[in-house]
Amino acid sequence: MDPHKLYIAGEFIDSTSEEFIDVVNPSTEEVISRIANGTEEDANKAIDAAYDALQSWKTLPSNERGKIVRELGDALKEERETFIRLLIEEQGKSYDLAVGEVDMAIDYFYYMSEWSRKIEGEIVPSDQTNEQIFIHKKPIGVIAGIVPWNFPVFILARKVATALIAGCTIVLKPSQQTPNTAAKFNELVHRSSLPKGVYNFVTGKGSEIGNVMASHPKVGMVTMTGGIKAGTKVMEAAAQQITKVNLELGGKAPAIVTKHADLDLAVKSIKTSRLTNSGQACTNAERVYVHEDVADEFLLKMVDVMKAATYGNPLEDKKADIGPLISKDHLEGIYDMVKEAVKDGATILVGGQPAEVEKGFFFEPTLLKDVKHDSAIIKEEIFGPVLPVTTYRDFDEVIEMANDSEYGLSSSIYSENYHEVMRATALLEYGETFVNRENFEAIQGYHAGMRKSGLGGADGKHGLEDYLVTHVVYMQYKED
Repeated sequence: MDPHKLYIAGEFIDSTSEEFIDVVNPSTEEVISRIANGTEEDANKAIDAAYDALQSWKTLPSNERGKIVRELGDALKEERETFIRLLIEEQGKSYDLAVGEVDMAIDYFYYMSEWSRKIEGEIVPSDQTNEQIFIHKKPIGVIAGIVPWNFPVFILARKVATALIAGCTIVLKPSQQTPNTAAKFNELVHRSSLPKGVYNFVTGKGSEIGNVMASHPKVGMVTMTGGIKAGTKVMEAAAQQITKVNLELGGKAPAIVTKHADLDLAVKSIKTSRLTNSGQACTNAERVYVHEDVADEFLLKMVDVMKAATYGNPLEDKKADIGPLISKDHLEGIYDMVKEAVKDGATILVGGQPAEVEKGFFFEPTLLKDVKHDSAIIKEEIFGPVLPVTTYRDFDEVIEMANDSEYGLSSSIYSENYHEVMRATALLEYGETFVNRENFEAIQGYHAGMRKSGLGGADGKHGLEDYLVTHVVYMQYKED
Protein backbone atom coordinates (compact mmCIF):
# COMPACT_ATOMS: atom_id res chain seq x y z
CA MET A 1 0.00 0.00 0.00
CA ASP A 2 1.72 3.15 -1.23
CA PRO A 3 1.39 6.10 1.18
CA HIS A 4 -0.11 9.39 0.06
CA LYS A 5 2.48 11.85 -1.13
CA LEU A 6 2.87 15.45 -0.05
CA TYR A 7 1.92 18.19 -2.52
CA ILE A 8 4.33 21.12 -2.47
CA ALA A 9 5.01 23.80 -5.08
CA GLY A 10 2.83 22.01 -7.61
CA GLU A 11 4.58 18.63 -7.28
CA PHE A 12 3.78 15.34 -5.57
CA ILE A 13 6.80 14.51 -3.43
CA ASP A 14 7.83 12.06 -0.74
CA SER A 15 8.19 13.14 2.86
CA THR A 16 11.65 13.31 4.40
CA SER A 17 10.27 11.00 7.08
CA GLU A 18 10.62 7.23 6.97
CA GLU A 19 7.67 6.84 9.34
CA PHE A 20 4.07 6.29 8.32
CA ILE A 21 0.63 6.46 9.94
CA ASP A 22 -2.13 3.96 9.16
CA VAL A 23 -5.59 5.26 8.28
CA VAL A 24 -8.42 3.04 9.56
CA ASN A 25 -11.99 2.65 8.31
CA PRO A 26 -14.00 3.05 11.56
CA SER A 27 -16.83 0.87 10.23
CA THR A 28 -14.61 -2.16 9.53
CA GLU A 29 -11.45 -1.44 11.57
CA GLU A 30 -9.42 -2.18 8.41
CA VAL A 31 -6.38 -0.15 7.34
CA ILE A 32 -7.36 1.63 4.12
CA SER A 33 -4.36 3.90 3.45
CA ARG A 34 -1.13 5.28 4.84
CA ILE A 35 0.25 8.78 5.21
CA ALA A 36 3.71 10.08 5.93
CA ASN A 37 4.39 11.16 9.48
CA GLY A 38 5.68 14.47 8.15
CA THR A 39 8.63 16.40 9.49
CA GLU A 40 9.53 19.96 10.34
CA GLU A 41 11.51 20.05 7.11
CA ASP A 42 8.40 19.07 5.12
CA ALA A 43 6.32 21.79 6.76
CA ASN A 44 9.00 24.44 6.22
CA LYS A 45 9.28 23.47 2.56
CA ALA A 46 5.51 23.84 2.09
CA ILE A 47 5.39 27.20 3.85
CA ASP A 48 8.32 28.50 1.79
CA ALA A 49 6.52 27.44 -1.40
CA ALA A 50 3.34 29.24 -0.32
CA TYR A 51 5.32 32.35 0.59
CA ASP A 52 7.15 32.38 -2.74
CA ALA A 53 3.83 32.15 -4.61
CA LEU A 54 2.11 34.82 -2.53
CA GLN A 55 3.16 37.97 -4.37
CA SER A 56 2.03 36.87 -7.82
CA TRP A 57 -1.21 35.33 -6.50
CA LYS A 58 -2.35 38.31 -4.45
CA THR A 59 -1.66 40.73 -7.32
CA LEU A 60 -3.62 38.63 -9.82
CA PRO A 61 -6.91 40.43 -10.59
CA SER A 62 -9.51 39.13 -8.16
CA ASN A 63 -11.92 38.13 -10.92
CA GLU A 64 -9.19 35.81 -12.27
CA ARG A 65 -8.83 34.27 -8.83
CA GLY A 66 -12.59 33.84 -8.78
CA LYS A 67 -12.52 31.88 -12.04
CA ILE A 68 -9.96 29.46 -10.60
CA VAL A 69 -11.91 29.00 -7.36
CA ARG A 70 -14.97 28.23 -9.47
CA GLU A 71 -12.91 25.80 -11.52
CA LEU A 72 -12.02 23.89 -8.35
CA GLY A 73 -15.72 23.67 -7.51
CA ASP A 74 -16.40 22.28 -10.98
CA ALA A 75 -13.62 19.71 -10.58
CA LEU A 76 -15.00 18.62 -7.21
CA LYS A 77 -18.44 18.29 -8.74
CA GLU A 78 -17.09 16.05 -11.50
CA GLU A 79 -15.55 13.76 -8.86
CA ARG A 80 -18.57 14.00 -6.54
CA GLU A 81 -19.24 10.27 -6.27
CA THR A 82 -15.60 9.49 -5.57
CA PHE A 83 -15.48 12.00 -2.74
CA ILE A 84 -18.72 10.66 -1.25
CA ARG A 85 -17.30 7.14 -1.20
CA LEU A 86 -13.94 8.21 0.24
CA LEU A 87 -15.64 10.29 2.91
CA ILE A 88 -17.88 7.44 4.05
CA GLU A 89 -14.93 5.05 4.07
CA GLU A 90 -12.50 7.19 6.05
CA GLN A 91 -14.89 8.87 8.48
CA GLY A 92 -17.89 6.57 8.72
CA LYS A 93 -20.34 9.31 7.84
CA SER A 94 -23.91 8.25 7.00
CA TYR A 95 -24.67 8.16 3.28
CA ASP A 96 -27.10 11.09 3.17
CA LEU A 97 -24.82 13.25 5.31
CA ALA A 98 -21.81 12.40 3.14
CA VAL A 99 -23.76 13.46 0.06
CA GLY A 100 -24.75 16.66 1.83
CA GLU A 101 -21.20 17.42 2.93
CA VAL A 102 -19.68 16.98 -0.52
CA ASP A 103 -22.45 19.02 -2.14
CA MET A 104 -21.97 21.79 0.41
CA ALA A 105 -18.22 21.79 -0.27
CA ILE A 106 -18.91 22.19 -3.99
CA ASP A 107 -21.32 25.02 -3.22
CA TYR A 108 -18.73 26.64 -0.97
CA PHE A 109 -16.25 27.00 -3.84
CA TYR A 110 -19.02 28.45 -6.01
CA TYR A 111 -20.18 30.82 -3.27
CA MET A 112 -16.70 32.12 -2.50
CA SER A 113 -15.89 32.54 -6.20
CA GLU A 114 -18.72 35.11 -6.35
CA TRP A 115 -16.87 37.31 -3.83
CA SER A 116 -14.13 38.04 -6.36
CA ARG A 117 -15.64 41.43 -7.25
CA LYS A 118 -17.15 42.19 -3.84
CA ILE A 119 -14.11 42.77 -1.61
CA GLU A 120 -14.36 46.49 -0.96
CA GLY A 121 -12.40 49.20 0.79
CA GLU A 122 -13.53 52.70 1.78
CA ILE A 123 -12.75 56.36 1.26
CA VAL A 124 -13.29 58.49 4.37
CA PRO A 125 -13.00 62.24 4.89
CA SER A 126 -9.72 63.64 6.15
CA ASP A 127 -9.24 66.30 8.79
CA GLN A 128 -6.61 67.91 6.59
CA THR A 129 -6.92 70.00 3.46
CA ASN A 130 -6.17 68.32 0.13
CA GLU A 131 -6.10 64.81 1.50
CA GLN A 132 -8.07 61.60 1.02
CA ILE A 133 -7.99 58.60 3.31
CA PHE A 134 -8.17 55.28 1.47
CA ILE A 135 -8.89 52.09 3.40
CA HIS A 136 -7.75 49.01 1.49
CA LYS A 137 -8.54 45.36 2.25
CA LYS A 138 -5.60 43.10 1.44
CA PRO A 139 -4.79 39.38 1.88
CA ILE A 140 -3.26 38.55 5.24
CA GLY A 141 -0.61 36.30 3.64
CA VAL A 142 0.18 32.61 3.92
CA ILE A 143 -2.59 30.63 5.60
CA ALA A 144 -1.83 27.55 7.69
CA GLY A 145 -5.02 25.51 7.51
CA ILE A 146 -5.56 22.63 9.94
CA VAL A 147 -8.59 20.48 9.09
CA PRO A 148 -10.38 18.15 11.57
CA TRP A 149 -11.58 14.59 11.01
CA ASN A 150 -15.31 15.12 11.46
CA PHE A 151 -16.05 17.19 8.32
CA PRO A 152 -12.86 16.76 6.26
CA VAL A 153 -14.32 17.76 2.87
CA PHE A 154 -16.49 20.70 3.89
CA ILE A 155 -13.95 22.30 6.20
CA LEU A 156 -11.24 21.86 3.55
CA ALA A 157 -13.50 23.85 1.22
CA ARG A 158 -14.24 26.40 3.93
CA LYS A 159 -10.55 27.13 4.49
CA VAL A 160 -9.19 26.72 0.95
CA ALA A 161 -11.88 28.59 -1.00
CA THR A 162 -11.86 31.51 1.45
CA ALA A 163 -8.07 31.78 1.47
CA LEU A 164 -7.79 31.70 -2.31
CA ILE A 165 -10.51 34.26 -3.03
CA ALA A 166 -8.96 36.60 -0.46
CA GLY A 167 -5.66 36.43 -2.33
CA CYS A 168 -3.88 34.29 0.26
CA THR A 169 -1.84 31.16 -0.38
CA ILE A 170 -2.30 28.13 1.85
CA VAL A 171 -0.63 25.12 3.42
CA LEU A 172 -3.21 22.52 4.37
CA LYS A 173 -2.77 19.79 6.98
CA PRO A 174 -5.60 17.23 7.13
CA SER A 175 -6.37 15.10 10.15
CA GLN A 176 -4.19 11.99 10.30
CA GLN A 177 -7.45 10.02 10.72
CA THR A 178 -9.18 11.32 7.55
CA PRO A 179 -6.58 12.37 4.95
CA ASN A 180 -7.91 10.47 1.92
CA THR A 181 -10.40 13.05 0.68
CA ALA A 182 -7.80 15.80 1.02
CA ALA A 183 -5.25 13.68 -0.84
CA LYS A 184 -7.79 13.23 -3.64
CA PHE A 185 -8.34 17.00 -3.70
CA ASN A 186 -4.61 17.41 -4.42
CA GLU A 187 -5.21 15.70 -7.74
CA LEU A 188 -7.92 18.22 -8.62
CA VAL A 189 -5.57 21.08 -7.78
CA HIS A 190 -2.79 19.55 -9.86
CA ARG A 191 -5.04 19.41 -12.93
CA SER A 192 -6.41 22.93 -12.40
CA SER A 193 -5.21 26.38 -13.43
CA LEU A 194 -4.07 27.18 -9.90
CA PRO A 195 -0.44 28.43 -10.03
CA LYS A 196 2.20 26.26 -8.39
CA GLY A 197 2.77 26.91 -4.72
CA VAL A 198 -0.56 28.64 -4.05
CA TYR A 199 -1.94 25.45 -2.49
CA ASN A 200 0.28 22.98 -0.59
CA PHE A 201 -0.42 19.82 1.41
CA VAL A 202 1.46 18.15 4.25
CA THR A 203 0.53 15.24 6.48
CA GLY A 204 1.55 14.16 9.96
CA LYS A 205 0.74 14.60 13.62
CA GLY A 206 -0.74 17.89 14.72
CA SER A 207 1.62 18.11 17.67
CA GLU A 208 4.55 18.28 15.23
CA ILE A 209 3.37 19.68 11.90
CA GLY A 210 0.78 21.99 13.47
CA ASN A 211 3.36 23.48 15.82
CA VAL A 212 5.72 24.29 12.93
CA MET A 213 2.91 25.84 10.90
CA ALA A 214 1.65 27.97 13.78
CA SER A 215 5.06 29.27 14.84
CA HIS A 216 6.52 29.96 11.38
CA PRO A 217 7.42 33.64 10.73
CA LYS A 218 6.15 33.48 7.14
CA VAL A 219 2.61 32.46 8.14
CA GLY A 220 0.05 35.26 8.24
CA MET A 221 -2.77 33.36 9.95
CA VAL A 222 -3.40 29.93 11.41
CA THR A 223 -6.94 28.62 11.00
CA MET A 224 -7.68 25.46 12.94
CA THR A 225 -10.84 23.50 13.67
CA GLY A 226 -10.44 21.07 16.56
CA GLY A 227 -10.44 20.70 20.33
CA ILE A 228 -9.54 23.12 23.12
CA LYS A 229 -6.24 21.40 23.95
CA ALA A 230 -5.04 21.55 20.35
CA GLY A 231 -6.28 25.12 20.00
CA THR A 232 -4.37 26.17 23.11
CA LYS A 233 -1.17 24.70 21.70
CA VAL A 234 -1.74 26.50 18.39
CA MET A 235 -2.19 29.81 20.23
CA GLU A 236 0.96 29.23 22.25
CA ALA A 237 2.95 28.48 19.11
CA ALA A 238 1.45 31.41 17.19
CA ALA A 239 2.29 33.76 20.06
CA GLN A 240 5.98 33.33 19.26
CA GLN A 241 5.48 35.39 16.09
CA ILE A 242 2.31 37.25 17.18
CA THR A 243 0.55 35.43 14.35
CA LYS A 244 -3.21 35.79 14.02
CA VAL A 245 -5.26 32.71 14.91
CA ASN A 246 -8.71 31.69 13.72
CA LEU A 247 -9.99 28.87 15.93
CA GLU A 248 -13.16 26.81 16.13
CA LEU A 249 -12.78 24.67 19.23
CA GLY A 250 -15.99 22.79 19.82
CA GLY A 251 -19.20 23.37 21.70
CA LYS A 252 -21.68 22.20 24.28
CA ALA A 253 -24.88 23.37 22.64
CA PRO A 254 -27.92 23.68 24.93
CA ALA A 255 -31.40 23.00 23.53
CA ILE A 256 -34.19 24.68 25.47
CA VAL A 257 -37.69 23.22 25.17
CA THR A 258 -40.26 25.52 26.76
CA LYS A 259 -43.82 24.66 27.79
CA HIS A 260 -44.94 26.60 24.72
CA ALA A 261 -42.96 24.42 22.31
CA ASP A 262 -44.32 22.34 19.46
CA LEU A 263 -43.07 19.09 20.99
CA ASP A 264 -43.20 17.07 17.79
CA LEU A 265 -41.09 19.68 16.03
CA ALA A 266 -38.71 19.89 18.99
CA VAL A 267 -38.23 16.13 19.20
CA LYS A 268 -37.64 15.76 15.46
CA SER A 269 -35.17 18.67 15.33
CA ILE A 270 -33.27 17.72 18.49
CA LYS A 271 -32.92 14.13 17.32
CA THR A 272 -31.39 15.41 14.07
CA SER A 273 -29.23 17.89 15.96
CA ARG A 274 -27.94 15.18 18.30
CA LEU A 275 -27.40 12.28 15.89
CA THR A 276 -25.99 14.16 12.89
CA ASN A 277 -22.56 12.67 12.13
CA SER A 278 -23.07 10.22 15.01
CA GLY A 279 -23.04 13.18 17.37
CA GLN A 280 -19.56 14.20 16.22
CA ALA A 281 -20.16 17.83 15.29
CA CYS A 282 -19.38 20.96 17.26
CA THR A 283 -22.90 22.31 16.69
CA ASN A 284 -24.70 19.13 17.81
CA ALA A 285 -27.29 19.57 20.57
CA GLU A 286 -25.27 18.33 23.54
CA ARG A 287 -27.77 18.86 26.39
CA VAL A 288 -31.50 19.45 26.64
CA TYR A 289 -33.36 21.58 29.18
CA VAL A 290 -37.09 20.85 29.05
CA HIS A 291 -39.77 22.61 31.10
CA GLU A 292 -41.05 20.34 33.86
CA ASP A 293 -44.67 20.79 32.71
CA VAL A 294 -43.97 19.05 29.40
CA ALA A 295 -40.97 16.89 30.34
CA ASP A 296 -42.84 13.57 30.54
CA GLU A 297 -44.51 14.02 27.17
CA PHE A 298 -41.26 15.20 25.60
CA LEU A 299 -39.34 12.19 26.92
CA LEU A 300 -41.96 9.71 25.68
CA LYS A 301 -41.70 11.15 22.19
CA MET A 302 -37.89 11.31 22.35
CA VAL A 303 -37.68 7.66 23.45
CA ASP A 304 -39.59 6.64 20.34
CA VAL A 305 -37.35 8.49 17.88
CA MET A 306 -34.12 7.44 19.57
CA LYS A 307 -35.22 3.78 19.61
CA ALA A 308 -36.08 4.05 15.92
CA ALA A 309 -32.65 5.41 14.98
CA THR A 310 -30.52 2.87 13.14
CA TYR A 311 -26.79 2.40 12.83
CA GLY A 312 -24.54 0.50 10.45
CA ASN A 313 -21.73 0.63 7.91
CA PRO A 314 -22.86 3.44 5.56
CA LEU A 315 -21.20 1.78 2.56
CA GLU A 316 -23.44 -1.23 3.09
CA ASP A 317 -26.55 0.41 4.55
CA LYS A 318 -27.34 3.76 2.92
CA LYS A 319 -30.42 4.20 5.09
CA ALA A 320 -28.59 3.96 8.44
CA ASP A 321 -29.14 7.09 10.54
CA ILE A 322 -25.67 7.00 12.04
CA GLY A 323 -22.33 5.41 11.34
CA PRO A 324 -19.45 4.58 13.66
CA LEU A 325 -17.48 6.82 15.95
CA ILE A 326 -14.05 7.79 14.68
CA SER A 327 -11.98 5.46 16.88
CA LYS A 328 -12.03 2.86 19.61
CA ASP A 329 -10.56 5.34 22.10
CA HIS A 330 -13.34 7.80 21.35
CA LEU A 331 -16.00 5.11 21.81
CA GLU A 332 -14.56 4.03 25.15
CA GLY A 333 -14.42 7.64 26.33
CA ILE A 334 -18.11 8.15 25.60
CA TYR A 335 -19.01 4.90 27.35
CA ASP A 336 -17.10 6.08 30.42
CA MET A 337 -19.09 9.35 30.41
CA VAL A 338 -22.41 7.47 30.29
CA LYS A 339 -21.42 5.15 33.14
CA GLU A 340 -20.30 8.12 35.23
CA ALA A 341 -23.61 9.92 34.58
CA VAL A 342 -25.55 6.86 35.75
CA LYS A 343 -23.40 6.68 38.86
CA ASP A 344 -24.36 10.33 39.50
CA GLY A 345 -28.08 9.51 39.32
CA ALA A 346 -29.02 9.65 35.65
CA THR A 347 -31.37 7.05 34.17
CA ILE A 348 -30.82 5.40 30.78
CA LEU A 349 -34.02 5.42 28.73
CA VAL A 350 -32.52 4.25 25.44
CA GLY A 351 -29.17 2.66 24.56
CA GLY A 352 -26.30 3.34 26.90
CA GLN A 353 -23.50 1.15 25.62
CA PRO A 354 -21.37 0.16 22.62
CA ALA A 355 -23.42 -1.58 19.94
CA GLU A 356 -23.15 -5.34 19.61
CA VAL A 357 -21.41 -5.61 16.25
CA GLU A 358 -18.57 -7.76 14.95
CA LYS A 359 -16.51 -4.83 13.69
CA GLY A 360 -16.58 -1.07 13.92
CA PHE A 361 -16.74 1.60 16.60
CA PHE A 362 -20.53 1.87 16.95
CA PHE A 363 -22.31 3.29 19.99
CA GLU A 364 -26.05 2.92 20.54
CA PRO A 365 -28.19 6.07 20.23
CA THR A 366 -28.60 6.94 23.91
CA LEU A 367 -31.09 9.00 25.90
CA LEU A 368 -30.57 9.91 29.57
CA LYS A 369 -32.99 11.59 31.97
CA ASP A 370 -32.63 13.01 35.49
CA VAL A 371 -29.18 14.29 34.61
CA LYS A 372 -27.75 16.74 37.11
CA HIS A 373 -26.78 20.11 35.71
CA ASP A 374 -23.37 19.98 37.39
CA SER A 375 -22.51 16.50 36.09
CA ALA A 376 -19.62 15.95 33.69
CA ILE A 377 -21.88 14.82 30.85
CA ILE A 378 -23.66 18.20 31.00
CA LYS A 379 -20.45 20.22 31.34
CA GLU A 380 -18.03 18.40 29.02
CA GLU A 381 -18.31 17.82 25.28
CA ILE A 382 -19.62 14.31 24.55
CA PHE A 383 -19.11 14.22 20.77
CA GLY A 384 -21.23 11.12 20.36
CA PRO A 385 -24.88 9.95 19.99
CA VAL A 386 -25.76 10.51 23.65
CA LEU A 387 -28.45 13.00 24.72
CA PRO A 388 -28.66 14.06 28.39
CA VAL A 389 -31.94 15.69 29.47
CA THR A 390 -32.70 17.73 32.56
CA THR A 391 -35.69 19.83 33.60
CA TYR A 392 -36.22 23.43 34.65
CA ARG A 393 -38.98 25.49 36.28
CA ASP A 394 -38.70 29.08 35.05
CA PHE A 395 -37.21 31.04 32.19
CA ASP A 396 -34.46 32.84 34.12
CA GLU A 397 -33.29 29.53 35.55
CA VAL A 398 -32.93 27.86 32.15
CA ILE A 399 -31.09 30.79 30.62
CA GLU A 400 -28.63 30.71 33.52
CA MET A 401 -28.10 26.95 33.09
CA ALA A 402 -27.72 27.25 29.32
CA ASN A 403 -25.07 29.96 29.66
CA ASP A 404 -23.23 28.08 32.40
CA SER A 405 -20.59 26.59 30.11
CA GLU A 406 -17.00 27.16 29.08
CA TYR A 407 -18.19 26.83 25.48
CA GLY A 408 -20.21 29.34 23.49
CA LEU A 409 -20.72 28.14 19.92
CA SER A 410 -24.30 27.02 19.24
CA SER A 411 -27.61 26.98 21.09
CA SER A 412 -31.27 26.43 20.28
CA ILE A 413 -34.73 27.15 21.65
CA TYR A 414 -38.11 25.59 20.86
CA SER A 415 -41.12 27.77 21.62
CA GLU A 416 -44.23 29.11 19.89
CA ASN A 417 -44.19 32.12 22.22
CA TYR A 418 -42.69 35.08 20.36
CA HIS A 419 -41.76 36.98 23.51
CA GLU A 420 -40.02 33.94 24.98
CA VAL A 421 -37.97 33.47 21.84
CA MET A 422 -36.96 37.13 21.68
CA ARG A 423 -35.85 37.12 25.32
CA ALA A 424 -33.81 33.98 24.75
CA THR A 425 -32.01 35.32 21.68
CA ALA A 426 -31.18 38.47 23.65
CA LEU A 427 -29.83 36.59 26.67
CA LEU A 428 -28.16 33.45 25.29
CA GLU A 429 -24.38 33.96 25.15
CA TYR A 430 -23.61 31.98 22.02
CA GLY A 431 -22.36 32.71 18.54
CA GLU A 432 -25.39 30.97 17.03
CA THR A 433 -28.97 30.39 18.17
CA PHE A 434 -31.32 28.18 16.16
CA VAL A 435 -35.04 28.78 16.73
CA ASN A 436 -37.47 25.93 16.12
CA ARG A 437 -35.07 24.13 13.77
CA GLU A 438 -32.13 21.76 13.71
CA ASN A 439 -28.59 22.98 14.45
CA PHE A 440 -26.71 23.58 11.21
CA GLU A 441 -25.21 26.79 9.86
CA ALA A 442 -25.45 28.37 6.39
CA ILE A 443 -22.46 29.24 4.22
CA GLN A 444 -23.68 32.84 3.82
CA GLY A 445 -24.08 33.27 7.58
CA TYR A 446 -21.28 33.51 10.14
CA HIS A 447 -20.09 30.52 12.14
CA ALA A 448 -18.31 31.73 15.28
CA GLY A 449 -18.31 31.13 19.00
CA MET A 450 -17.66 32.79 22.33
CA ARG A 451 -15.53 31.83 25.29
CA LYS A 452 -13.49 28.64 24.70
CA SER A 453 -15.34 27.82 21.49
CA GLY A 454 -12.75 29.85 19.66
CA LEU A 455 -11.63 33.10 18.07
CA GLY A 456 -12.70 34.56 14.75
CA GLY A 457 -15.15 32.75 12.56
CA ALA A 458 -16.03 31.41 9.13
CA ASP A 459 -18.59 31.76 6.34
CA GLY A 460 -20.15 34.72 4.59
CA LYS A 461 -18.77 38.22 4.41
CA HIS A 462 -17.56 38.27 7.98
CA GLY A 463 -15.71 34.97 7.63
CA LEU A 464 -13.93 36.25 4.54
CA GLU A 465 -12.84 39.37 6.41
CA ASP A 466 -10.78 37.22 8.78
CA TYR A 467 -8.45 36.46 5.85
CA LEU A 468 -7.94 40.15 5.08
CA VAL A 469 -5.95 42.94 6.70
CA THR A 470 -6.68 46.65 6.59
CA HIS A 471 -4.20 49.04 5.02
CA VAL A 472 -4.90 52.77 5.41
CA VAL A 473 -3.36 55.25 2.96
CA TYR A 474 -3.32 58.98 3.70
CA MET A 475 -3.10 60.57 0.23
CA GLN A 476 -2.29 64.25 -0.01
CA TYR A 477 -2.45 66.14 -3.29
CA LYS A 478 -1.51 69.58 -4.57
CA GLU A 479 -3.73 72.20 -6.08
CA ASP A 480 -2.66 73.51 -9.49
